[in-house]
Amino acid sequence: MKKPELIDFNQERIRVLHYTWIAFFITFFVWFNMAPVATTMLKNVAWLTKEHIKVLAICNVALTIPARIIIGALIDRYGPRVVFSGLMITMAVPVFFFAFGNTFTQLLISRLILGSIGAGFVVGFKMVANWFPPKMIGRAEGFYAGWGNFGSAWAAMTLPWLAIHFFNDYLGLGGNAWRYALAVNGLVSLVYGVMYYFLVTDGPTGKQINKTKKTEPMTVSSYGDLIQYLAWSFPLVGAMGILAWRIGNVNVEGISLISHNVLMGVYVVLSLIYIAHVIKVLQINLPVLKQGVPDHEKYHWGSVAALNSTYFANFGAELAVVSMLPMFFETTFSNVTNSSGNMIMTATLAGLIAASFAFVNLFARPLGGLISDSMQNRKRTMLIYMVGITLGFLGMAQISKWGPVLDGVQTLVPMFDGIWWLVVSVVITVICSMFVQGAEGATFAVIPMIKRSMTGQIAGMAGAYGNVGAVFYLVLFSLVDSKTFFLTIAAGAAISFIICLFLLEEPKNAFAEE
Repeated sequence: MKKPELIDFNQERIRVLHYTWIAFFITFFVWFNMAPVATTMLKNVAWLTKEHIKVLAICNVALTIPARIIIGALIDRYGPRVVFSGLMITMAVPVFFFAFGNTFTQLLISRLILGSIGAGFVVGFKMVANWFPPKMIGRAEGFYAGWGNFGSAWAAMTLPWLAIHFFNDYLGLGGNAWRYALAVNGLVSLVYGVMYYFLVTDGPTGKQINKTKKTEPMTVSSYGDLIQYLAWSFPLVGAMGILAWRIGNVNVEGISLISHNVLMGVYVVLSLIYIAHVIKVLQINLPVLKQGVPDHEKYHWGSVAALNSTYFANFGAELAVVSMLPMFFETTFSNVTNSSGNMIMTATLAGLIAASFAFVNLFARPLGGLISDSMQNRKRTMLIYMVGITLGFLGMAQISKWGPVLDGVQTLVPMFDGIWWLVVSVVITVICSMFVQGAEGATFAVIPMIKRSMTGQIAGMAGAYGNVGAVFYLVLFSLVDSKTFFLTIAAGAAISFIICLFLLEEPKNAFAEE
């Protein structure tokens, strides 16, 4: 009887796949270590407020935007093994600083830097693309991403328990228990970062791995594509401006976190960065376009734009939802009681329920890749998933209804009373997540087909757009209630569907044997 390929460890590519999803798992385990302990932090850090937590959640995804662009270029230059190891080792440092930070400034800066670990996904994506043929790329990338994304669910399920039951109840560390739970989280990243370097290679023995000679912007195939590239590059910088604006509106002890002059300076720097990017893109592309791009070097840039939009709408929404879902369930269902009349919603239970959104990654994202491989039409698969996301988030918007306004804050209460509605809400969350995660798998089943030599850069840009979406949605979440938030991300998925309908092109040789 033939052994299932995914557990056939005699194949080197299968071993590399497993080593790599574990690395990705750890980056997400670290990246989303704050949301599960956010309410614990609020209870044990006297000066910390919900406003601070919302800002930290935005910061958590901000620098992932430039990090994914930079990392995408670095892996095309140096290969994924070195870059992945270096990223995990380096990012352990801000974990320790965040865990033991005693001021909001310390928490803010370390959270900003730590957001760069979210670029780990792009690294492993390139590694898997190096090891698997086109006909298997959807399921291989889906398996890698699905199990890797489970790291955020694992953080939600384990960190509250580790803090409350092990470091507090067993070791008696009291209000500092959450700090040591996060420190363990960072130590895992440090150790596996060293291990990964010695466990894998960049590709099969004898296979030529094309690497770029220099780290440069993407090249395009036409002047129209050049205009699209520059236009789609602007939101990558603009999202950083939105983040700066939001932080500038936060006051700590009556003092603005960022003064007006500093904020203006940030805007100027971001403008200069975009201008420098435009100049560099033109320097690289104009000579090539004047000379004429050979037919075998051309690719459809509209597909890159369409996949940017899908990742904005699915992964961006996922990052935002995972960041707010524990607190959403804990506050919305705070008055739900069991048959004995006791309140049942705790931080641990809310974390477990919220983890259901990421938990289905284990099979939903591989399923998305497998369906994309099996339907023989990757564009149609993408469109179906975007419709599902739209309907899924419309469903999540119905979990709660608007309650009374207390002290100027709009409250939410369950749409219906009783534990049964909590159960139904979890089911709605899981179904929605099935489409969100499946769409992510379908997105990255297409990306390697666009232009293989630029896989890292294309994946980096699409991945960065996921974080642009997260920043946009989390800033929105900090300004509106959760019900309005879910309605908005449903609209984002609908817009992406329209973009894909007109811009996404079915890739050539998308089901080749080699």
